[in-house]
Amino acid sequence: MQVSGAFVCLMGMGVTFVGLSCIILLTMLMGKVMGAMDRRKAPEQIPLPAHPAVPADGLTDEIKIAIMAAIAQEPGFNMANVSNVSIRKL
Repeated sequence: MQVSGAFVCLMGMGVTFVGLSCIILLTMLMGKVMGAMDRRKAPEQIPLPAHPAVPADGLTDEIKIAIMAAIAQEPGFNMANVSNVSIRKL
């Protein structure tokens, strides 16, 4: 018996559609199950600080450290020769 190309094409698209539909349904089911588990054990709310202190120049210590780390990666730059660092916004 000869199988036509149209049958193979339609069968492939049908199997793909059913498989992807199953994945979507299983993902939605898993989301509902995990959501129900999260609702059972509600974590206590931790109060957040009102506003972190931001310096007048707008550069926090983390940003200054990141800038210095980027500069230190420059070839030929020696951090041992740096004694005072002043980073300011242009």
